[in-house]
Amino acid sequence: MYPDLVTRVTLFHLLHLIDVDLADACQRAGCPHCGGRLDRAPYPRKPRGGPSEIPEEYEVRLSLCCSQEGCRRRQLPPSSLYWGRKVYWGAVLVVVVTLRQQRPEGYSANKLRRMFGVTRQTLVRWMAYFRSVFPSSPWWQQLRGRVGVDVADGALPSSLLAAFLAVE
Repeated sequence: MYPDLVTRVTLFHLLHLIDVDLADACQRAGCPHCGGRLDRAPYPRKPRGGPSEIPEEYEVRLSLCCSQEGCRRRQLPPSSLYWGRKVYWGAVLVVVVTLRQQRPEGYSANKLRRMFGVTRQTLVRWMAYFRSVFPSSPWWQQLRGRVGVDVADGALPSSLLAAFLAVE
């Protein structure tokens, strides 16, 4: 079930629409440093792991730049497509770690590596990130109260993904 999520272009379309809304809201708010107008300053990304037929417009990180001379700071709106500076699509990262955590029949580290092109070293790094860095991150601490109590910090991201899919 989880691997099927990241093979659907419709998922990436939905995540792109969310990113556009987030960027629009950030742009309307203006520069957090000087209050100036924010202009669009998108840049290309080449994320890995998703379906091959993803439109090129989704492979652009929506970014903003202050228009005020003397400020010109970049503002990076939140993204549902990209997980920070990671090379893989955010959805792929979550699904791969979830499959590795839950270890369903037939989903070994070698199979995940073949399916998504993730090296063993990258998989180990992602597992460590969700075990120790993500649960204590300010971003997760801010969102923690918005999810149910059945989302266990020690089982992230699989418990979070399970909670979202149960909402269907």
